[in-house]
Amino acid sequence: MRRNFALIGLVCAAAAGAAPALAYEIDPLTRQPLDNALSVRVRPQAVQVVAVPTANASLNAADPMASTVPQMSAVPRETVAYSGPYSAGTIVVSTAERRLYYILGNGEALRYGVGVGRPGFTWGGVQNITMKKEWPDWRPPSTMLRRRPDLPRFMKGGIENPLGARAMYLGGSIYRIHGSNEPETIGTAVSSGCIRMANEDVIDLYTRAKVGTKVIVQR
Repeated sequence: MRRNFALIGLVCAAAAGAAPALAYEIDPLTRQPLDNALSVRVRPQAVQVVAVPTANASLNAADPMASTVPQMSAVPRETVAYSGPYSAGTIVVSTAERRLYYILGNGEALRYGVGVGRPGFTWGGVQNITMKKEWPDWRPPSTMLRRRPDLPRFMKGGIENPLGARAMYLGGSIYRIHGSNEPETIGTAVSSGCIRMANEDVIDLYTRAKVGTKVIVQR
């Protein structure tokens, strides 16, 4: 029997499902258990997915999975004033704000709500987008498998996949900017270090950001 896993805090995205079991994560720096329990959810075989309204232009009608993308989070995407030092086309992630900025230039930026790393899994630095994938497959990194050897070694891309509708891979790191099939977690700190976005938002950012785009993650 096939089981699909979506994890809060263990993977970079999570999915609503059955009642959660509790597990504890290990701080990668101290190697000590983190105090707060993690919810490990297994998505049931049959899942009712709320469709995004067809009036939203950011979803590509040619995408066969577009009609099953969960609704976006309550954190709205908006154009805001920007007077920082970064040039147009740069992505700036504010971990403290739990917001991602795509710099438009001319004193403006697009601001998106994001989910960020939970305590012990935050990071900062400069990376570049080295690869982009639509409906990406998921292969848990070895560090995650050491913590949770019960995880699947491979999950095909799709609406139940923890990476969501799009993924942008950051340098040679294990981190990504990617979608989420649990949009209610946007604006929270629950991931293992990846930057998660509502599927509708990550599709929008995916159309703007190119391979080579600079990504600045601020703690």
